[in-house]
Amino acid sequence: MQEVSGSIPLGSTKFPDIPDHERAAVRAFTRLAVAPKSLQGFPNTWGRACHKSSIELGADIGGTFTDVVLETAAGSFSTKVLTTYSAPEDAIIDGMHQVCAKSGITPGDIGQIIHGTTLATNALIERRGAKTALITTQGFRDVIEMRTESRFEQYDLNLTLPDPLLPRQMRYTVPGRIDATGAELVPLTREDIIPVVQQIADAGYESVAIGLLHSYLNDAHERLVAEVVAEIMPEAMLSLSCEVSPQMREYERFNTTVANAYIKPQMKSYLGRLRGRMQAEGVGCNIFLMHSGGGIMSIESAAEFPVRLVESGPAGGAVFAANIAARYGLDKVLSFDMGGTTAKICLIKNQTPKTSRVFEVARTYRFKKGSGMPISIPVIDMVEIGAGGGSLAHVDAMQQIRVGPELAGSEPGPACYGRGGDRPAVTDADLVLGKLDPDNFAGGTIPLHTDNSSDALTRVLGEPLDMDAVTAAFGLAEVVDENMANAARVHAVENGEDLSDYTMIAFGGAAPLHAGRLCEKLGIDRLLVPPGAGVGSAIGFLRAPFSFEANRSVYMKLSDFDAPRVATLLEELQAEARGFVRNCDPNADILSEFKVYMRYTGQGWEIPITLTVDQANAPDAATFLQLFEADYTKLFGRTVAGLDVEITVWSVNATTPPERVEQVALADDAGASDAKTTRPIFDPAGAAFADARIVKRADLTTGQTVTGPAAIVEDETTVIIPVSRHAIRQPDGCIDIKGGRA
Repeated sequence: MQEVSGSIPLGSTKFPDIPDHERAAVRAFTRLAVAPKSLQGFPNTWGRACHKSSIELGADIGGTFTDVVLETAAGSFSTKVLTTYSAPEDAIIDGMHQVCAKSGITPGDIGQIIHGTTLATNALIERRGAKTALITTQGFRDVIEMRTESRFEQYDLNLTLPDPLLPRQMRYTVPGRIDATGAELVPLTREDIIPVVQQIADAGYESVAIGLLHSYLNDAHERLVAEVVAEIMPEAMLSLSCEVSPQMREYERFNTTVANAYIKPQMKSYLGRLRGRMQAEGVGCNIFLMHSGGGIMSIESAAEFPVRLVESGPAGGAVFAANIAARYGLDKVLSFDMGGTTAKICLIKNQTPKTSRVFEVARTYRFKKGSGMPISIPVIDMVEIGAGGGSLAHVDAMQQIRVGPELAGSEPGPACYGRGGDRPAVTDADLVLGKLDPDNFAGGTIPLHTDNSSDALTRVLGEPLDMDAVTAAFGLAEVVDENMANAARVHAVENGEDLSDYTMIAFGGAAPLHAGRLCEKLGIDRLLVPPGAGVGSAIGFLRAPFSFEANRSVYMKLSDFDAPRVATLLEELQAEARGFVRNCDPNADILSEFKVYMRYTGQGWEIPITLTVDQANAPDAATFLQLFEADYTKLFGRTVAGLDVEITVWSVNATTPPERVEQVALADDAGASDAKTTRPIFDPAGAAFADARIVKRADLTTGQTVTGPAAIVEDETTVIIPVSRHAIRQPDGCIDIKGGRA
């Protein structure tokens, strides 16, 4: 989108109004992006054609560290700094100055900033949002509490459903009714709305969510309510379901709108402060935000629809992994991203991350669909578990070691940080097992205290289970690795995939420490650790395209297929999606991808069917049926005879095209690297310490090999090569690790 000029005072929560021609795009039907079919360009080759800049900055705020990457014509420069919870923008400014000093430029030389953050996710998980009210249709006040009829744990007699984001007393109703065709059944007047809004105003609410029945087809009632709220409560922030998530299914739509309203004041304030701080530092370039679908949105749009940022950091990691997969010609990749807070696993086929239209945050039962908070927006589909470097361990009532969901974060951090933490985290176990160098963690900027780790492990795990510190650390590490392996197995089974055919790509500060062991557990032979792996998500931000997906829920049976109406609908969605990308760059080439979501009549969920441009321009019921039956057969083995087929959602994604890059020519073996030092590193397969070679990644030349046990070290992370593996440095700097001895 066009950047709005004018300065914003430091700390301001106000953004200039979005121009009318852009607000039309903002009111898209979910208007989120899905990553294109090929994300290429590494290193210093942009994954999008528009807004090319010679100097770009990527910044990823995580639960423990904030990663900052600067890419210039001379190369890439990166750093990791501890996240500052009270003012997250401070860590970005600090990191920006560090990488600028390394590169010899000033902040004013930066041409573009791409930012991703976990702040929105954390606010939802920790219930730290604004005082929010929901206005909905009479009779539907309890939709977000009643949820659906599904039981995520069918045989648990003591099953407790997660609490709704808003309790009942914060949910209000108005009369009026729109039916399933978009027609008005019961009128709604200003006189009906004013008493309700006045009650909300008197209670002092900061933010208001508006979700009325069938507003995705007819938004007149929602907009009338919004007008009254704006008049009576001009300072309140508004979130309308017809803008945030205009799709069928009231539970998911209402919950998404409530989530947007709940975090909007906090995120809008943060983004305003960030832009103000950047301007004060002399940075005058555009700031864009990575969204959950793997594309980029403007800071104004992100401030209005912060729910789209819920998975922004992990989405950047998936884009990064897809980029590497394209360079190596890999069609089956398991992306493994482990940072300080969580571990994320994503399936990437044909260089494209798997996507979904709905995902859940804050699950109360691990791996159980339905136990979390549904967010109805396009998103890169991944499994996320609480297994980061800062995840804390304890002994449960069954005398078993458990890890998470509690976190050490960056304040105080794991015990080894020496900042007041007294409970063992995964990082403490890695340190005691020799995986980390206490004098060179994060490039030596954070000294680690091994004695603190040993004391915490002994006190919390060792004494209850009669173990020494090393055995406790071994047990903690194995529990974490098995948790992640189990998550990967479940995700693969749900998608009908055999992981033995996959290559793992590992990134994030903690992933290279655990990826080798994870491959042993999963039976994966090949592992790639790219350059910049420790800050992989931030690099992924710089590879992401400007893209936009316009969706609309319009119900239609194939027996009643209206070809002219369908053609018009897809044309409107295409114009809407392309208009958003045009606002990013008027001269960009744009590709359009068409999807329809179809199901047999009576089924509860639909599957996505991809259309070619020709099929979208000349829609035909027979063609749609043929495509649906082919994809349905692939998924379920057969079709269902005698049932009509219906379409529920229509989608057009506009994206800037990827740049073609040459695939990496694999290096020949150039002999073993020269390891000048060694240190004991615990080998979990042999349950004993082994004398491991220590190799600096910067010293490895193309074709040089490293045979395990070994550690390849750099400032942002450490790559552990198990005894069962060997590695070779590829021409682009990737560490290519395979099973067996070199």
